[in-house]
Amino acid sequence: MATPTSSDSLPDVDDYVLANGPEGLEWDAFHYVYELVQKGNLAFREKRMEEAISFYSRAYNIKSSDPIILSNRSVAYIRISQYLMHRSSSFSEQRPLSGLDPTTLAELGLKDAARLIDLQRNSVKAYLLKANALILLEKYDVARDVILSGLQVDPFSNSLRECLQIVERVSSNSTGRSSHVQPDRNDDFDCTLCLKLLYEPVTTPCGHSFCRSCLFQSMDRGNRCPLCRTVLLLNPRTCSVSVTLKNIIQKNFAEEYAERKQEHDSLVNIGVDMLPLFVMDVVLPCQRFPLNIFEPRYRLMVRRIMEGNHRMGMVIIDSSTGSLAEFGCEVEITECEPLPDGRFYIEIEGRRRFRNLRSWDQDGYRVAEVEWIHDIMPPEGTNEREDLQELIDNAAASARSWIGRAKEAARHDQRRLEKFVNVEGMIPSLRDPERFSFWLATLSNRRPSERLELLRIRDTKERIRRGLIFLQAEEQGCRIQ
Repeated sequence: MATPTSSDSLPDVDDYVLANGPEGLEWDAFHYVYELVQKGNLAFREKRMEEAISFYSRAYNIKSSDPIILSNRSVAYIRISQYLMHRSSSFSEQRPLSGLDPTTLAELGLKDAARLIDLQRNSVKAYLLKANALILLEKYDVARDVILSGLQVDPFSNSLRECLQIVERVSSNSTGRSSHVQPDRNDDFDCTLCLKLLYEPVTTPCGHSFCRSCLFQSMDRGNRCPLCRTVLLLNPRTCSVSVTLKNIIQKNFAEEYAERKQEHDSLVNIGVDMLPLFVMDVVLPCQRFPLNIFEPRYRLMVRRIMEGNHRMGMVIIDSSTGSLAEFGCEVEITECEPLPDGRFYIEIEGRRRFRNLRSWDQDGYRVAEVEWIHDIMPPEGTNEREDLQELIDNAAASARSWIGRAKEAARHDQRRLEKFVNVEGMIPSLRDPERFSFWLATLSNRRPSERLELLRIRDTKERIRRGLIFLQAEEQGCRIQ
């Protein structure tokens, strides 16, 4: 009997492991089942399929819920069905069929494969057997759905991917055209966390698939699989999307996947005049410092920010009102290091001011609609602008002289010395009065209420004047920031 070739992805039979124990049977009965399976496997490998099926069926009568018996008998049914369906016409005339016809054999193989899936939902082999039986029965659309369900279990299964190619090829050949039909939408492709179609799916080492963002949002509260509680050691930066599963979902549910992408993008890029807010302290433009992000809500926020424009708003609770301060500062995350325990070490730098028009909760953190605030500048070429430029030049000279004295005083303190060197290197162009005035203010360590007042001021001259007063106070013994 020649080996059939309609599906090279069909698996081999499995050997019974005697060391596994009787599993509910007496030892004599278990040993008898073991011998029947071994004899069936020998007959199968010698291409005596009818004998193999007979041995497997006798073993099945004793132990009907055994996955190895069901799997091996299903393989044998499918193999002999393949062989009979692909016999040449001349051979069929010389040796007409006796016994079961190929269609009935394929249906029997399908029945065993379906039982096997019920017993082992995470068995790739079970899906592969069921798909092969359906191909023989020319139920190509159903076979495709079964393969897609199997790829949900293991997106990297080469056997399932090869089987999918076979389905596409034979389906196309049978109709003379591409016959890809969108499979029925079922929950096999839903994320069990958000209950929506999987977006950017990630398959965990324990075999479960989730939306990438949903999985890491869940892991912010514990490093276990949300379904089976297996400990997961995944890094958001290095954890890759299951490309095969993503491609399958995009191909079969393109419209819904596009909606999921739009929904995700709206969270990552929330709008030109909207910002996610980190509620902590008052930050000034040109100010730079590190942060340790450990709260689950802010971990989620940082991941979304890093997929977008790397920017967020920094605000404080106004002590006079007990609510979010009206003014804040947009900051850019210039460095972001995910840590093994899920925290983030980030470095931020203040960019521009905003006024909070309204804010709301989104997944635990605050989002605000903002109005960008700028100083009221005198026009170029006017006496007022020339006076402002002269003030800036003088203030810059004073600041450099002050930094020089501070560096000399800190020459034996490496950390303080580096701080002065860094802040000196951040001096903006003197032709940008507003940014220079804020840089000047960052040289001294002021109380939050004083920094908040600096954000409110729209008079550049006034801010420079206050910055120089702050430096004078530092000369009298206040600590540098």
